[in-house]
Amino acid sequence: MLYAMLALALQVGAQTALDAAIARGIESGVFPGAVVVVGTSDRILHARGYGHFTWSADAAVPSPDSTLYDLASLTKVVATTPAAMVLVDEGKLELDRAVQDYLPEFSGEGKEQITLRHLLEHRTGLRAFLPLNERASTAEEAKELVLTEPLRYEPGGRVEYSDLNSMLLGWIVERVSSASLDEFAAERVFAPAGMTETRFEPPRSLWGRVAPVGLWRGYVIAGRLHDQNAVRLGGVSGHAGLYSTGADLGRYAQLLLNGGRAPSGVQVLQPETVREFTRRGPGNRALGWEMRDTTTQENTGALLSSAAYGHGGFTGTSIWIDPTLDLFVILLTNRVFAPRTRRSITRLKEVRAQVADAAVALRASVCGAPDPTAGQC
Repeated sequence: MLYAMLALALQVGAQTALDAAIARGIESGVFPGAVVVVGTSDRILHARGYGHFTWSADAAVPSPDSTLYDLASLTKVVATTPAAMVLVDEGKLELDRAVQDYLPEFSGEGKEQITLRHLLEHRTGLRAFLPLNERASTAEEAKELVLTEPLRYEPGGRVEYSDLNSMLLGWIVERVSSASLDEFAAERVFAPAGMTETRFEPPRSLWGRVAPVGLWRGYVIAGRLHDQNAVRLGGVSGHAGLYSTGADLGRYAQLLLNGGRAPSGVQVLQPETVREFTRRGPGNRALGWEMRDTTTQENTGALLSSAAYGHGGFTGTSIWIDPTLDLFVILLTNRVFAPRTRRSITRLKEVRAQVADAAVALRASVCGAPDPTAGQC
């Protein structure tokens, strides 16, 4: 009885810490609302919406099940990377083959050295960013700019996180699969994973469920992408453009924690491919994913293990998955909607760290210490 009371007190304390972290983010003006989903490979420990869609108390309250967030760069690891993993499983993509074997039009000095692995590790030598929306008037012109962009560094050397790498990977998926990225990801990843709300380009009928990303002449902007390069590329790109809910991302995290097996039991990805893509590589990178930087508590807190992998999105989204702790932490915000504080991304990283630490404490209070032989809560 005493143990049960103590466990309940610890659980309540962890949930209170989590709620308090989000409350501070709202009160300090970092974001008007948020969704948090915390879980393990076989259960959801916490799923809640906070605040409002906008700074108005009359605006809708975000919901883990129905509120769609512009995921921004989470597109890279929720759509493009798993699409590539499917094709690796099928033997249609090889990580150490040259990009030019799949995209011969990827031309320029030194580019023959670049492999798919380099794309996924962000070691291609390409620059971090290219303002396609300013330099191209059509999607075709924008794509040509990326394909012919000269290298800044020697391939295979320094890690330089770049949207261009994920754009290229998305086009490779399309070339090899003979389908558009959105169609392929929907059919081969989202549908079998049970991610029924995840999509590119939500129709106007769903815009009322989209967390807004800005104001224009006093009007709330929802359902229109924040990333203007993705807009110039037609709304579907390997680096940005995806929308999803907290609940759907929870299903995706569980799929990865279960070695590619969806909660429904469908084997979407092979376990060895999941291990290959989520293993630490150079510069705190995995394949597509970022690994937890154990030299700092910024962004991921102090308690996630060194095996934790994740990603963030400019709009205020993040997902972290820890196979050692059997834990995932999803934080979705629309911090780009008229933030009421300076350095909102820095402040958001502080909130992410607090949420991650509270999530680890919550898991421990509910499940006890992780058991490597059992692996589940």
